[in-house]
Amino acid sequence: MADIAALEGILKEMESVPGVSDAVLVSRSGMHIAGSVPQGAHAETFVAMFAILLGAAETATSELKERLDNVVIELESSRILIINDGPKAIFVLRTSRSADVDSVRAEVTKFTKRIEEHL
Repeated sequence: MADIAALEGILKEMESVPGVSDAVLVSRSGMHIAGSVPQGAHAETFVAMFAILLGAAETATSELKERLDNVVIELESSRILIINDGPKAIFVLRTSRSADVDSVRAEVTKFTKRIEEHL
């Protein structure tokens, strides 16, 4: 069983990565595992749709014979970065528009092993 308290703590640490304002861990099936959904967002819809988006992107790109690493959604004043974290979960991160996506992704991957230990 997942250690939700430990996961929440790790996701709070992820929110200290420069440019990251919200960090959510979502199951591949679209269930909220841990983390903060942006204020005003309907949590169940928010997490489910990002799991669907990543799954659709994986399906759409499967013919390319490359592993999908992440999906970036550009919004008016922020970005959403969806990162594949293996067979159990995905990261959904809200960042500022000025955040360097490659730097954020590199910082977030440092947390992957710790997350997997608690899933």
